[in-house]
Amino acid sequence: MKRSAWRYLWKSEDIRRKLLITFLLLVIYRLAANVPVPGIDREVIGQLTQTTGAAGNLINLLDLLSGGTISNFSILAMGVYPYITAQIIIQLIVPIIPALERRIKENPREGQQLMERWTVIGTVPMALLSAVGQINIFSQLAGGQQVISHYGFTGPNLVPTLATLISMVAGTMFGVWLGQLISEYGIRNQGLSLIIFAGIVSRMPSGFQQLLSDRANWWLVFVIVAILVLTIFAIVFVQQGRRNVPVMFPGRRMGNRMSMPVRSNLPLMVNMAGMIPLIFAQSLLSFPAIVASYFVQSPTPWIASIANTVYSTFSADSAWYSLIYFLMVVAFTFFYTDVLFAQQNYGDNLKRQGAQIPGVVRGAPTQRYLTKVQRRITLPGALFLGLVAVLPYILGFLLPVSARGAGLFLVSAAGLLIVVGVVRDTFNIIDTELKLHGYDDRIIKG
Repeated sequence: MKRSAWRYLWKSEDIRRKLLITFLLLVIYRLAANVPVPGIDREVIGQLTQTTGAAGNLINLLDLLSGGTISNFSILAMGVYPYITAQIIIQLIVPIIPALERRIKENPREGQQLMERWTVIGTVPMALLSAVGQINIFSQLAGGQQVISHYGFTGPNLVPTLATLISMVAGTMFGVWLGQLISEYGIRNQGLSLIIFAGIVSRMPSGFQQLLSDRANWWLVFVIVAILVLTIFAIVFVQQGRRNVPVMFPGRRMGNRMSMPVRSNLPLMVNMAGMIPLIFAQSLLSFPAIVASYFVQSPTPWIASIANTVYSTFSADSAWYSLIYFLMVVAFTFFYTDVLFAQQNYGDNLKRQGAQIPGVVRGAPTQRYLTKVQRRITLPGALFLGLVAVLPYILGFLLPVSARGAGLFLVSAAGLLIVVGVVRDTFNIIDTELKLHGYDDRIIKG
């Protein structure tokens, strides 16, 4: 009979150890997510989470993405998003500096370590800026009420304020460190994704409970579940999409004989970037609101007017927010796909193997041809990601207002797409690990 490799998941000591380490580190992260920031006023935060409109929607969205750390304003209230923002900035800087780009291409491993080191260093100022901005945003949404007691940079408030900011920055760095430990000792290359995944999943039960509590719109439960099922099906279908490019591999000499050339296919993914563009776009979209929060109370009228306009534009209830979000997801999908595809360097790799795409010259022309094909098939994938990203906001205009603060965030792209993407990637990694350890699908007699 046929037995799946997953039957032997727990028999491999190495895989079992990685799974246990991953689970333990995620439990530690969720425990740390309940440690509050010093001086937090829970009553003010509780009032904000119950409000409707732009303020309530923005807070509920941030709370979903942070895994509930916003509702209690814990030390992990910023999650690992400052690290992601720093990573985006570093990746944007590299192509601008030719010497740095050349160094990374000449020695990819050393270049990757250099980029990782600068990303960690850049996370500290990004986290500090985000912490101050987040407190300012919540104070603005609370109508000027103090979210943090004794908050200020002058007089006796300086030391408590520094303690608050240091604890929030330390929380972010702790989350990043746990993610790196998961990638190194647990499920490889999935650390930060699993950290974000754990936070989102932990909030989904309460979202369903909130949706079920709205008895006046009980029918929304069936609508949301139907949308979830259809969206998950569409996500899996698109992520499995491939464009097979025909490749001819040369024949091999076996003694005095020469085998015939082998015709194979090079599969190019429709959505090569996965859910990374969503995380990138969500991280950057919160940045203008953070910067604007510093100037909304400016004594200069025109500065305060511009800051309030920017702040309202980048709220989760704004139509402009939805449009910008859609465009940023599409743009980041193309950007990240180009970065990943350039790193693969299919042109040189196929040339070294003596392989050739029929009708295309080996080397650089092959790379240009494949890049053109990849960009063409990326377009529908990018548009799909953008559409699913703004799906909650489209539904917000079609369904009752009471649904926006509850179930609609269950189908948020930054939630659902990340969850589906992380589950799919994690299963693929575990399946690969099983096969590397010899637990492959096989036919067993008996």
